[in-house]
Amino acid sequence: MQAGEDTAFRIRSHYQREFAPGQLVLGAGERADHLFVIQSGEIELSREGPGGQRGAVRLGPGDFFGELGVVLGERVATRAIAVKTTRVLQLDRETLEAMCLAQPEIAIRMIRVLVSRLIEAERRLAALGAEDQLRPLVRSLVRHAQPAEGTPPVVRIPTTLRKLAEEAGLSLLETHRALHQLLDRKLLQLVDDCLIAPDLEGLSGCLDAPA
Repeated sequence: MQAGEDTAFRIRSHYQREFAPGQLVLGAGERADHLFVIQSGEIELSREGPGGQRGAVRLGPGDFFGELGVVLGERVATRAIAVKTTRVLQLDRETLEAMCLAQPEIAIRMIRVLVSRLIEAERRLAALGAEDQLRPLVRSLVRHAQPAEGTPPVVRIPTTLRKLAEEAGLSLLETHRALHQLLDRKLLQLVDDCLIAPDLEGLSGCLDAPA
């Protein structure tokens, strides 16, 4: 057995896991500290929002997920379930870093995939007009609205990006982009690091916009 084959065999032996159809691989809200690389089978990723499950996508052999958790230590916003009998490599941060250092092409491939995902997210956001993100975000903003002094009267919204994302069932990136949509429309203002709604009725009108 050659050195490369021996390394591949040891990786499979130590890090390979098998999941039965319908088995939970990764739950939403968990702190993911592993990268999952699909070897065979199929994984469905989905996110729970105010209106139920949304954003389901399916991944197959060669795809990976959990990268934000293993790299940044973030809790995941999606859950992963095996659609059929599925084998994955479950790699912790140290193992992943060692593999990238030994084989830089692994890191390059990951970067290419992440960039393609970001481009696709941008396309989807533009196609949807961000309405899917705006409605749950506006609901959360209205709940936090408090009267503030001003002429004409305005309301302040004392909250954080992370709290808004959690309440709206969105990722931090989706929440950030949806907020910018509202800022561009002049429905929100950022004053001294606090969100201000100069026209709460106009902001609430986003909830009545046609789908």
